[in-house]
Amino acid sequence: MTHYTGLIAHYKDRLPVSETTRLISLGEGNTPLIQLHHIPRIIGKNVDIYVKYEGLNPTGSFKDRGMTMAVTKAVEEGSQAIICASTGNTSAAAAAYAVRAGIKAFVLIPEGKIALGKLAQTLMYGAQIIQINGNFDKGMALVKEVANHAPVTIVNSINPFRLEGQKTAAFEIVDELGTAPDYHCLPVGNAGNITAYWKGYSEYATDSATHKAVTNKRPVMCGYQAAGAAPFTAGHMIDNPETIATAIRIGHPQSWDLAWNVQRESNGWFDSLTDAEILVAQKMLSQFEGVFCEPASAASLAGAIRDIKNGKIPEGSRIVCTLTGNGLKDPDTAISQCEETRPVTIDASLDAVKRAILDNM
Repeated sequence: MTHYTGLIAHYKDRLPVSETTRLISLGEGNTPLIQLHHIPRIIGKNVDIYVKYEGLNPTGSFKDRGMTMAVTKAVEEGSQAIICASTGNTSAAAAAYAVRAGIKAFVLIPEGKIALGKLAQTLMYGAQIIQINGNFDKGMALVKEVANHAPVTIVNSINPFRLEGQKTAAFEIVDELGTAPDYHCLPVGNAGNITAYWKGYSEYATDSATHKAVTNKRPVMCGYQAAGAAPFTAGHMIDNPETIATAIRIGHPQSWDLAWNVQRESNGWFDSLTDAEILVAQKMLSQFEGVFCEPASAASLAGAIRDIKNGKIPEGSRIVCTLTGNGLKDPDTAISQCEETRPVTIDASLDAVKRAILDNM
């Protein structure tokens, strides 16, 4: 049995590394593809829905896929420090992989606009955190500028090696299903992930040794944004994005042109969802399927459900929804939705415990 040692080692023939490259890995990738059993029945449609649960990567989000490649290449090129702007998940991944590599990580985050779980991770990994009075987009502009004046490597998704790592999620889906799905639904913030998945599906359609096509099947790519942070739906950049889904609270996507190419090439679409729709999908996943994701992740399922119901995604389709981050990333938002399941306090007696159980059977 082959031991899985991380996505670079597993897909080395499809990634820009050599035999002498030092791999900076935490065993990322190989995340579960979970078929939903109850939600299709609840919505009353004959579809197969799978969720790619990226929340089980080492730092709890899909960012680890890109970060293992970005930091590996930064170290290979002799870099002693990395830098990123982040709404939380990128900062956690950058900090963890920098520690693994033995280099320094600097992260710019918007003050008061980062979920508690993500901030806790970044603090524990020991990154140098710089809070700014501004949103992610302002932070990204500053990171690009400071990289011209300091010896740091940017590891945001403008780093091409990030997309190289992230494309491996598409490889894993094809490996497990035996083919590409009919539709692939993703949350969209910076739009690097939808770009990377399309790159992965396109490359996996070709044999890596012979470079000959092995299949023509690639999915329709469907990108979903929060209504308060939906530049792709609006058709232009947004200066002050707002949404409870902090991971996609981005108004100036860095992969703007690349993502529009994906939409055109795949005959896909972008659409937006209210925060309420996103939170309903997050809770449905937890309470009916046992899968806990952060709010931004649930945008993929919320969008899929809406487009299945309205017939845009036809019955009989096989759909994959990417869940980008673990629900523990944003505990405050999760707890605020659970008034009816808050703990109750009772006497420490057998009768009281029996009554509490039987009254709720």
